[in-house]
Amino acid sequence: MTNIVIQVEGLSKRYGKLIAVKGIDFAVKQGEIFGLIGPDGAGKTTTFHILGGVMEASAGNIQVLGKPPRDARLAIGYLTQQFSLYLDLSIDENLRYSAGLREVPEQQFFQRRNKYLRLMSLDRFGDRLAGRLSGGMKQKLALCCALISQPKILLLDEPTTGVDPVSRREFWDVLAAVAAEGVTVVVATPYLDEAERCDRIALMYEGEINQIGTLAQLRASLGLQRLEVRTSQIEAAERVLQEATNNKQTSIVDVQTFGDRLDVLVKNVSVGTAAVQTIFNQQQLQLDSIQTADATLENVFVIRLRAAGNDPEFISFPRTKRGNGDWVMGTRDWELRGQRGIIEKVSPLSSLSFPNTQSPIPSTSPIAIGAKRLKKVFGNFQAVKDVDLEIRYGEIYGLLGANGAGKTTTIKILCGLLEPTSGKISLAGQTQNLRSSALRQRIGYMSQKFTLYDDLTIIQNLQFYCGVYGVPNRLRRSKIDWVLATCGLVGRENMLTGQLPGGWKQRVAFGASVMHEPEILFLDEPTSGVDPLARRQFWRLINEFARSGTAILVTTHYLEEAEQCNRMGFMVAGEVVAQGSPTEIKASQPGQLVEVVTDKTQAASNLLKTHLAEWRVSIFGDRLHLVLDRPDSEIPRIRSILQTENINLHSLRPITFSLEDSFIGIVQRAQEAGE
Repeated sequence: MTNIVIQVEGLSKRYGKLIAVKGIDFAVKQGEIFGLIGPDGAGKTTTFHILGGVMEASAGNIQVLGKPPRDARLAIGYLTQQFSLYLDLSIDENLRYSAGLREVPEQQFFQRRNKYLRLMSLDRFGDRLAGRLSGGMKQKLALCCALISQPKILLLDEPTTGVDPVSRREFWDVLAAVAAEGVTVVVATPYLDEAERCDRIALMYEGEINQIGTLAQLRASLGLQRLEVRTSQIEAAERVLQEATNNKQTSIVDVQTFGDRLDVLVKNVSVGTAAVQTIFNQQQLQLDSIQTADATLENVFVIRLRAAGNDPEFISFPRTKRGNGDWVMGTRDWELRGQRGIIEKVSPLSSLSFPNTQSPIPSTSPIAIGAKRLKKVFGNFQAVKDVDLEIRYGEIYGLLGANGAGKTTTIKILCGLLEPTSGKISLAGQTQNLRSSALRQRIGYMSQKFTLYDDLTIIQNLQFYCGVYGVPNRLRRSKIDWVLATCGLVGRENMLTGQLPGGWKQRVAFGASVMHEPEILFLDEPTSGVDPLARRQFWRLINEFARSGTAILVTTHYLEEAEQCNRMGFMVAGEVVAQGSPTEIKASQPGQLVEVVTDKTQAASNLLKTHLAEWRVSIFGDRLHLVLDRPDSEIPRIRSILQTENINLHSLRPITFSLEDSFIGIVQRAQEAGE
């Protein structure tokens, strides 16, 4: 490898008896985007601290630009998880402060300020207070502050956690542009779909690096293919296919449930497809379709950790009453029979009429959450505009949108924390007294701000929520024990909650929100900052609650996990502009998504953005994604444009829309229509 700017050999870090990093080796070359990927506690942040010269290693040889990290600090830009922005200063004041710390001359400051704010699309907001910026804008400002000294190396520790997909894509396009100028970027992220944009990726777990390679190399080393299996009998299909994974003579290696499909990893596509078809025939299950797809980075990560015996045990929730296929919730006034919701007592909300959309949940299930022409106005600002929703018992519904789209406001209105300006709401069969304590005890709510008290211990928080939600004394111990076991915190329950990493707080907060067995569950970005293994456990639990009849409304910025929802709605500027299942959303996209590989990725991106709307062009590692409305005429034009500028085209092929591509397209088209 030439032009190595970071060389790490035998890096170890010990905190007393705890060895956080265990002799890792890697090298990064100039202009590379290098991803350091791993769960909470893997040692990523410790590694960043050492590379940034903030902390000394216990052992090993670490060279940054040919020097020990502490001596290279003036050439390093470091963006921590906490951003280090001053919220009561403006964008320009934050930049000037950062430039002053790095002794940037005045003339260079103005040149760089203009360059980076224009690159981040922040040049019109220089006098706006940082505290008034959206999450995505704060991330971009923090990156500007890290770049203002024009560092040769940029260290980014989970820079896009909690940022919406539109801002995340813009952020990564900026990183690609910065790397093309020769800046070396080392980035940690829990979002494995965006980690696929890195030039190379290191998988890290429990202080060790398990594997390093490009995305193509990691996929190839896995030796598995992914089948997307669609059926109307997902739960039964998941059960029989999971049983098949225990049979070493089958090609099936892993099964994961998504909202309207199953992902099945197989050793051989033809053999695996035949095995799935045989199983469906034997069990008399309906098979709608099987499609072949590339394995994802998350597939690679999970399989590698499972092979090392690091897959956490799944522990089912201890329910109040269950037996013979019947399940009755203690506080409910209706009874579920069978699986995923045939209701005996129909609640009054069925008298409200709502627009019909296809759903895998039986239409006999009554509506648990309903909204008709819901509006919310703050002064002159209309945050929510004529929103119509219906979410049935046993359904997982995803409410997606960019920061500021109105998702959190909508959830707060639906669960009684905010009064609507106008519109009809029905909740658990009630249309009146939606803020009553009796109704709230039938609802679980997990906000994106954790809802835990940092100065209480973990067990004190859980005991508090048992009391708030009225969990009977005789059941509290078993519920609390379940949360501790599920979170891997047995023996550490007396730790202050404020000392937990963000991902661990999320797990405890989820446990606190479901201990009372709610019939309606609101989850506002529940897995923000949670590692892939814990995220998969989260969704197994969410699916378990849904299959027991709980209606679940969830928001997330992680669109790969949004595929776990049965249905979803996309919000733009307070309005729901699209609804449907993940498959329906992707199939409804106009035009064609095209993958382009050239010898000059950044130059091709810059060039094509002068001919197409910027949102239609995005960098994914060593290739581009283009959204074309008229591919028959636009593809020849793109070939000609690249050829004219002497950019060699290696390949150009149509690919299927991902949910992220669909989301970006829907949001941008809606904004263009509004403008």
